[in-house]
Amino acid sequence: MKIAHCQFESWCGDFDHNLKRFEEGLRRADDAGAAIVTFPECFLTGYPDTEENARAGAFANNSDSMLRVLDVTSRHEVLAIVGYNEIRGADLYNSVLVAHRGHLLGTFSKCTAYQKFHKQGREFPVWEHQGLKFGVLICSDGGYIEPARILALKGASVIFAPHFNYISDAGLISHFTKVRADHAARAIENAVYFVRGNNVVLDHAKSGITKNQGIGYGDSYVLDPNGEILVRSRRHMEDFITAEIDIAPVRNMAWGLPKSAWSFREFHGFMEAAMKDAIGK
Repeated sequence: MKIAHCQFESWCGDFDHNLKRFEEGLRRADDAGAAIVTFPECFLTGYPDTEENARAGAFANNSDSMLRVLDVTSRHEVLAIVGYNEIRGADLYNSVLVAHRGHLLGTFSKCTAYQKFHKQGREFPVWEHQGLKFGVLICSDGGYIEPARILALKGASVIFAPHFNYISDAGLISHFTKVRADHAARAIENAVYFVRGNNVVLDHAKSGITKNQGIGYGDSYVLDPNGEILVRSRRHMEDFITAEIDIAPVRNMAWGLPKSAWSFREFHGFMEAAMKDAIGK
């Protein structure tokens, strides 16, 4: 199966512009023969760092904005994974929608959201498309063991991980190396493809970030189940990448289970005891 990612710049608060770029990406993915295409975290709304701006651009799953998104997908064959700020009742979530041919197949909400105004997601759905089972994590979710493990245990062979990165120059190299190490670990531990779908920031004024100066450098990539990079984007510019993946990859097994699952089965009791001791101290 061919998969794709659109490393595009999102304009914060400009839904119409972002929706046009979304359709551009779907068109490019169709032309490339991709079955699934991803876009960055909060791509449709932008990723502002204040609650006021985040709520101003957010939309609900039963809104006119969602209908416009689904209408765009109805004109294209590729399955789309794209991020947005989601209003759900009184709460605000950092979410990703999964849509195909005008149908909303479901959503995932970031489970390690560090903006205080985002509520934490606690559901981990898995979807199937053309024989491929996949799940979604968002940005920092991929830095933790359990979310990826849950998706793999539910049968996901690919984890798509939309990102929005805007990193200060002082921390840029350490961020770059740590993120790559995290993602390689998740791929190897769970014997899955891991797709880092990052953003790029070309114009700071359109980023939605008001509290610090930074760099949105890109570096999107697809890791195979051995942690090897199959393809990566160019940095500091918009890009479109594709990769051919095996929908039934060979599992890296440890005594009959992917390594992360075996480790949990064998050691979670010891982990709980150690955690109680650590908290007690």
